[in-house]
Amino acid sequence: MRLPRACGVLLHPTSLPGPHGSGDLGAAAHHFVDWLAAAGQTRWQILPLGGIGPGHSPYMSPSAFAGNVLLIALADLRARGWLTDADLVPDAAFDARRVRFGAVVPWRLERLERAAARFAEHASSADRDAFAAFCRAQSDWLEDYALFMALADHAPGQSWCDWDQALARRDPAALQAATSTHAARIDAHKFWQWRFAEQWRALRAHAHARGVRIVGDAPIYLAHQSAEVWARQPLFELDAAGRAQVVAGVPPDYFSATGQRWGNPLYRWAAHEAEGYRWWTQRIARSFERVDILRIDHFRGFAQYWEIPASAPTAVEGRWCTGPGAALFDAIATALGPLPIIAEDLGLITPDVAALRRRFALPGMRVLQFAFGDDHRNTYLPHHHEPDAVVYTGTHDNDTTLGWWATASAHERSHLLAYLGSAGSEPHWDLIRAACASVADTAIVPLQDVLGLATEARMNLPGEAEGNWGWRFEWTQVEPWHGERLAALCRLYGR
Repeated sequence: MRLPRACGVLLHPTSLPGPHGSGDLGAAAHHFVDWLAAAGQTRWQILPLGGIGPGHSPYMSPSAFAGNVLLIALADLRARGWLTDADLVPDAAFDARRVRFGAVVPWRLERLERAAARFAEHASSADRDAFAAFCRAQSDWLEDYALFMALADHAPGQSWCDWDQALARRDPAALQAATSTHAARIDAHKFWQWRFAEQWRALRAHAHARGVRIVGDAPIYLAHQSAEVWARQPLFELDAAGRAQVVAGVPPDYFSATGQRWGNPLYRWAAHEAEGYRWWTQRIARSFERVDILRIDHFRGFAQYWEIPASAPTAVEGRWCTGPGAALFDAIATALGPLPIIAEDLGLITPDVAALRRRFALPGMRVLQFAFGDDHRNTYLPHHHEPDAVVYTGTHDNDTTLGWWATASAHERSHLLAYLGSAGSEPHWDLIRAACASVADTAIVPLQDVLGLATEARMNLPGEAEGNWGWRFEWTQVEPWHGERLAALCRLYGR
């Protein structure tokens, strides 16, 4: 589906300012929407909204359907009487420019637990009715999710494969007994999902009122320790004990000489085909309840995916396997109609991947930091761009543009300067201008590049399991001219 000509900013909510250790869906998020609108931006791209997994990655979520409870704005819970002023006194370990996950996660979870307990004890009848209505409306995924999370809380650090086998294999009697035993914890998880949903609904409505549309992100894979893998085991490549024998990743590439071993379980595509890709259709439909445009990560995995033995320490020892191809997207289109989906088609893209994307008219991605390594034939250079595309200066997986420039080769530097007619004093604004000028329908710029930040503001380094996802900014870093300059470029180039 073609998208209107537009420009936006990439920023995950965790990177927003705020007093409670990480960004959330509260006042700073609403203020950021206002800043986007003032800066002439009509798109806000985020990372996946699901919970975080190993390494605090939003791409290793414990659910394809649930929201990240760490994004719940605690000030809203205080306003509703479920937290006190004393509950919201920040921890001394918090950092305004970094999410210190070791301090933030337990501190926020403790406050969420207090709020859930006070809601259970003191909620008004109107709030109880609204909560019950939410649970009924979302029961198709919420029941399994809340039970899974309650069981995981009861056995911290333990894989669901190692639970009592009756629970691991989902014996109905065992599930019923566990639901009764853990009823209070199950209700807490449902309560948190309700509050996440309500806060996100309000934020999205505010964005729409300011002319801003949300670009979401759907990881192709889930964490093994996730509600859906446990609840729908036949849909994943698991052995009789529920363990993955092969896992996901990519072969050696631009980011890593040994590839990337993500470790997610792979899909049993024959089982998905047998059910008419119903689970995938439900997943995509759920995503569009939250966002306006959806980026699907690792699109090439639907044509061919890299299968790695679970015993292998890196991604080198893998092989290409055939994915579901057009059958999956035909099923989604039949069920849901045409949708504004962006295909993340970076990396080694073979003709079958390009053909699959074009068959369903899905915009692909062009990253300008990849454009200057060789010569005029490089497809990331703007003169090769197509309207049906999304152009980025860089993504969450890239260094910031200033960080990239600091380590760029002499050839990359000279090529950029010659191609863009630049003096090289502001390479980040050179790429922002090139993105805005591109014929690609959508241009997205990470906030780090707008602010001219270096490598310390990088969001993720692929292949590194720790130390990622923590960058935050402060409003003191944002000057009036940042938004004014961005708005001027959007006007100049018809965005």
